[in-house]
Amino acid sequence: MSTLPPLPALRSFEAVARLGSVTLAATELFVTHSAISQQLRLLEDLLGVPLFIREGRGLRLTEDGRMYALQVRQALREISNATQLVRARPREGELVIATLPSFCSQWLLPRFPRFQQRYPDYRVSIRASLDIQDLRQGLVDIGIRMGLGDWEGLEKKRLFEDKIIMVAAPHYNQGKLPRTPKEVMAARLIRSTESWSPWCEVAGGKEPPINRPGGLWINDSNVIMEAVRMGQGVALERLSVVRPFLERGEIVRLTDIVAPYRFPYWLVWPERELSAGKQHDFIEWMMEEAQRYQQELDSYMAAV
Repeated sequence: MSTLPPLPALRSFEAVARLGSVTLAATELFVTHSAISQQLRLLEDLLGVPLFIREGRGLRLTEDGRMYALQVRQALREISNATQLVRARPREGELVIATLPSFCSQWLLPRFPRFQQRYPDYRVSIRASLDIQDLRQGLVDIGIRMGLGDWEGLEKKRLFEDKIIMVAAPHYNQGKLPRTPKEVMAARLIRSTESWSPWCEVAGGKEPPINRPGGLWINDSNVIMEAVRMGQGVALERLSVVRPFLERGEIVRLTDIVAPYRFPYWLVWPERELSAGKQHDFIEWMMEEAQRYQQELDSYMAAV
């Protein structure tokens, strides 16, 4: 590593090469014009080749300088990315959870005060996103996912399996709600990329065609539920998402048909990292909550 030039010299060179001006580089780096010039001379002396051609008051990169600037810029970018990764890693006493927005808002958050009451010293960060985050980078302690459980490089524990039902707002279609599968299929549909075939198979019908005109296509269950609540159509959604709306009377079930949802919920974490106490505590609490939820759900489904 003794051949590495000083970092200030590399930063000064990259800024001048990118901006084409010593003055602009000095402004960006919050140093003086002479400081930038000194760093450029230092770098050229160390390399033994000219990096710039002086043309009046301006500078133009030599061919060596152009090639070197490309490599230096990439190296500085990688150093910056590595620094951000290290800074973003969870610290001692911090629990970082990655989950879907709909599961977070409708299932996890209503239950989370019980976790905070049991573990008041944890500083919790929830990262809700539709994108699957790579837990192997070490930026997240534990994730909650839907799927078949076939993720490479991750340990997993099944939480529970979901069900799907058809719902609408009580005032949809001026209160004249569709009640049979045929009536539902003729209604204004609010859909996502999720297949309706499991519900349609139980109902004895066919899934509506993708190119059917009308209706709405939305990529997030939270937004779907808002559209349903506003009376903009009927939707097929997971029971774990719609149950709070049902209990508040904001939406209603349209039929008695219940179908299994094909993707269970899982807790996932990087391999060989369960030794951390915070991960163990969260997993234990989540499994208790999943069992509690299943008992509540059984009672709820028996009563409706």
